[in-house]
Amino acid sequence: MAVQRISESVYVGMCLKVGTQQQVTYRRDIVDSREMLENNEMLNKPFTVMLSGSQREGFRLSGSDRDVMYWPNNHRVIWDFSQCQFYNTQEHALILCDSSESPPGFTLLWLPLERANSRVMSACVRMNGMLYISSSKYREVTCSIVIPGSTPHGPCGSGSYGNVEYDDAHCFVSDFWPPSASSWIGRCHSWPPPHVVNDIIRNGCHFVAIGHKLGNHTDNEWRISFSQAEYKLVCSMNHTQFLIYGLLKLFLKEIINEGLRDEDKLLCSYHMKTAVFWAIQQNALLRWCPQNLLAGFWVCFKLILKWVYEGVCPNFFIPENNMFLSNIYGEAQKTLFTRLYRLYENGLALLLHSPSISSYITNVLCNPRLTICTDEHTLISEVEVDKDIFGEIYANDVISKMDLHTCEICLHTVEQLLGLPLTQYHIVMLQKLTATILQRTAFILHNMYTYTGSNKQLYIVDKVACRLVKLSAKFGFVSDMLYIAMHYYKTFRYRDALSVIDLTKVKLAQPYLMYERHVDRERYTEAVGSQSLSTKMRQAVAQHIGLNNKMFYINELIPEQQSSNQNNNPILYIPPHVLLYMLEFLCSRHVDTLRAQRALDDLKVLVHHDQDQLIPVFLRDISWEILGICQQISGNLQAALYSYQQSLRQYPFHKIQTATRQRIQDLHL
Repeated sequence: MAVQRISESVYVGMCLKVGTQQQVTYRRDIVDSREMLENNEMLNKPFTVMLSGSQREGFRLSGSDRDVMYWPNNHRVIWDFSQCQFYNTQEHALILCDSSESPPGFTLLWLPLERANSRVMSACVRMNGMLYISSSKYREVTCSIVIPGSTPHGPCGSGSYGNVEYDDAHCFVSDFWPPSASSWIGRCHSWPPPHVVNDIIRNGCHFVAIGHKLGNHTDNEWRISFSQAEYKLVCSMNHTQFLIYGLLKLFLKEIINEGLRDEDKLLCSYHMKTAVFWAIQQNALLRWCPQNLLAGFWVCFKLILKWVYEGVCPNFFIPENNMFLSNIYGEAQKTLFTRLYRLYENGLALLLHSPSISSYITNVLCNPRLTICTDEHTLISEVEVDKDIFGEIYANDVISKMDLHTCEICLHTVEQLLGLPLTQYHIVMLQKLTATILQRTAFILHNMYTYTGSNKQLYIVDKVACRLVKLSAKFGFVSDMLYIAMHYYKTFRYRDALSVIDLTKVKLAQPYLMYERHVDRERYTEAVGSQSLSTKMRQAVAQHIGLNNKMFYINELIPEQQSSNQNNNPILYIPPHVLLYMLEFLCSRHVDTLRAQRALDDLKVLVHHDQDQLIPVFLRDISWEILGICQQISGNLQAALYSYQQSLRQYPFHKIQTATRQRIQDLHL
C-alpha cells in the first residue's frame, strides 16, 4: 500500500516535471497543425520536414535536443521491383533496398536506374558494378545544408541555434513496411490497437545515414528508422505509461549516467523507450495507472538489467537487431551490469538519488497520512497551462518558405483543415498561423509593387495590404496590432500609425496582460479566465514581434536584418514595447517633435532599467540597437555610441554585430 501511495506522489511530481496529459496533448497538436500546413502537397516542396524525438513526443525536458528529419519528396525507397508499379519513374527516383549482406535493421541503398538528384548522385559509390548511395558520403554533403556550420553527430548534422541544440537527419522514405519487421505485426495482439498498427504499416519507414559498426559496409549502409512509428506508439500510451517512459529518461540522466564521461554513457534514451514498448506489449503490468507507476518503472528497469546481463537489447520492430552488439560487451558490459545491479539492490530507494523525484518520495515517507490527488486539473492552474500553450504556439508560428504563391496555398490549406475534426489546440494554432500568413502577404505585396507598380496598382495593393494587416490583428496576439502600425509607417501615414500605437499602448498596459511568462495571475483569471483560447490570445496575450529577414518592414532596421540574415538567422525578434516606442518616435518626428522626444525618453528608460520584465535577456542586443538608432536619428551621437556598445556586450542572439559596428563607424566620433 505504501508503494502505491509513493507511486501516486511520484505521478504528481512527474506531471509537474514532464507535463499533464492535457499539456502533452496540446504540445503534439500544436506541432501537428504547423506540419500539416508546412508539408502540404500543394506547396510542391522538394523536402518534407518532420520534428521527431522527445520534443515531438511531447517532452520539454531541459537539455533535450531538437531532432528534425528531412527527406526528398521525389525519391522513394522500395523493397522489391514489384513496387515500381506504384510510381512514375519520370517523377520519382527509385532506390532499391539490398539487405543481403547487412546486419538486421540495416541495408544498402541501390540506385538500379542510376538516376537521382545531383546531391544524391554526388554521394554514390560503385560496388560490384552497381551504384549505391553511401551513407557516410551523404552525411557529408547534407550535414550543413539546413544550418551552415553544423558538425557530424551519428546520422545527423548537429549544433546549437541560440540556446537550443539540434540534430538534423537527412534521410530517405519508403511507403512500404520493411519485410524484416513483418513479425512485429503478428505480435500486436493487445497493444498497440489495430487502427494504430494499420496506420503505422501504411506509413512505411525511413532510412538514416549511419551504418552498423560491425557490418561489412559500415560507410555505405543505412539504418532502418521507425521514428514515425515510434511517435504513433508513444501517442497510444496512456499517461501513466508515458510518465514511466519520462521517469526512465530522468533515471538515465540523473542516476545511471551521472558523473560519467560521454564515452562511458553506454545506455541511451532509445533503450529506455524500447524497454517501455516491450513491457507494455508483453502485458508486464496488469493495470498501468498512477498507483502502479513505480511498479511499471521497476518492470522496465529489470528488463534493462536483464538485457545488459545477456548483452542483448532486441529492437522493438526487428528483434534480430541487437542494439547492444556494437558497444555493450566485454569489460564495458560487466562494468555497466555491476553499476546497474548495485542500483537494483537498493530497490525503489534508488530514486532518492534523483533531484527531480526524491522530494515526492520523502514527502510520503515523512507524512504517511498525506492525501494525494492525481487529478491533473488540480495540479496546474489555468494560468500556467495558458502560459505553456501560448509559448508553444509562438514557438511553432513559423512558415519557412516565403512568397505570394506559398501564402495563397497556405490560406487555402487552412480553409481545408478547418473542415476536419480538430481539437481546440489545432484551431488556435491555425488561427495564429493565419494571422502570420496575412501579415506576410501584406508586406510581400507592398515590397513587390513599391518600386515597380503604377500609381493605380500601388493604390489597389496598398488597400489590400492594409485590409490584410487589419484582419490579421483580429486573429493574432494583442501585439500583432503593431504590424498595422508598421504598414502605416511604411506608407507614410504617420497619424494613422500613431492612432494604432495609442490603441496598442492601452492594450499592452492592461494589468492582466500575459507577456512571455510574466502575468498577474489574479487579474488575468478575472479578465479572461474560462474563456476560449482564441479570445485569450486576441485580448490578453502579447509576444515578441518577428520580422522575417528576407523582407523589410522598417527601413531603419534594414542593416540589422541583413546582418542577421547573413549569419543564418531567419528572424529578428523585437519586444513589443521596444518596437512600439521606436515606431512612435519615428512617426512623431514627422508630426509632433515633442511627442517624438517623449517616446525616445520612454524607450531609453525601458532599455536602461528593465529587469527582464518587458525585455527578455536574449533580446537585449536588438533592444539596445534600436535605442541607439533612435538616438542617432535624433542627433544624440554620444548616447547612440553608448547604446551600440551596450548592444555589442549583450548575448549575440540575433548576430547583428556587423550592422552595429558599421553604425559605430558611421558616427565618426
